[in-house]
Amino acid sequence: MTHLAAAATEYLRMRRALGFKLYHETWWLPDFVAFLASHGSSTITAELAVRWAQQPADADPNWWAMKLGAVRQFARHHHAYDPRTEIPAPDLLPHRAVRKTPHIYTDEEIIGLLQGARRLRRRLRGATYATLIGLLAATGVRIGEALALDEQDVDWHRSLVRVNNGKFGKSRELPLQASTMAALHEYARLRHRLCPRRRTASFFVSSAGTRVIHQNFHSVFLRLVRLCAIGGTGARRPRLHDLRHTFAVKTVRDWYRGGVDVERLLPTLSTYLGHVSPSSTYWYLTGTPELLAEARARLERAWAVQP
Repeated sequence: MTHLAAAATEYLRMRRALGFKLYHETWWLPDFVAFLASHGSSTITAELAVRWAQQPADADPNWWAMKLGAVRQFARHHHAYDPRTEIPAPDLLPHRAVRKTPHIYTDEEIIGLLQGARRLRRRLRGATYATLIGLLAATGVRIGEALALDEQDVDWHRSLVRVNNGKFGKSRELPLQASTMAALHEYARLRHRLCPRRRTASFFVSSAGTRVIHQNFHSVFLRLVRLCAIGGTGARRPRLHDLRHTFAVKTVRDWYRGGVDVERLLPTLSTYLGHVSPSSTYWYLTGTPELLAEARARLERAWAVQP
């Protein structure tokens, strides 16, 4: 291992110890260090940092900015140990904070993703990925929270899962429907048969019996989205995080259809999603035509009963 590679590993270890999740940085920084080595550089330069960040060439410029931002933060840290380190200037590949319109998955699209996952090459991998996608769609839980679930976090008697140390360090319990619990139980049964000697306490395991890696799952999910032709051609592909948006929108839609007081129940949805406050949940309630139609019908009924 080179000096710079060892420094990147130590930097990531230190930040994880401080509580940072570091999903992208975990593979970005080693890839960046390898890129430097392939260009004969043993130290960080702004020129090579920009060239690395702009890969692939057809990626979103904001994706480039995020990659360069990760390198910039590492470079600031490493400069104290190697004065030769160049820190990329903030005005290089500036990030534009644009909130993207989420894709609201239809029931048919989610079924297609589940079927595609089950057809993956290894049976345990297919079952793991299909069950994970189903859990994300049924609960709106964050992917990091789902992958962090251990065996003891599934309460079979009370029909819930415990999310420990979620975003902002918050923990919560998520009651599950009978169909979701049945899917988890079927997965646990198959997992025990195909992988009786797991190497982790994780509920969801890879084909090697280890905890599923976030980047691997994310990569396969995007491949399934392409194979299922979800989102059409030429448009931004639906994201994994859009399953969370979909859960929130469909929950509110069903509340409208059921005639319940949506405003009163929003704090409950906020707590279930693990948001700091209901104001954060409002961002998830994208104005889809279906949701707007339900809200308009509710308003029209209210006007009709006015004296």
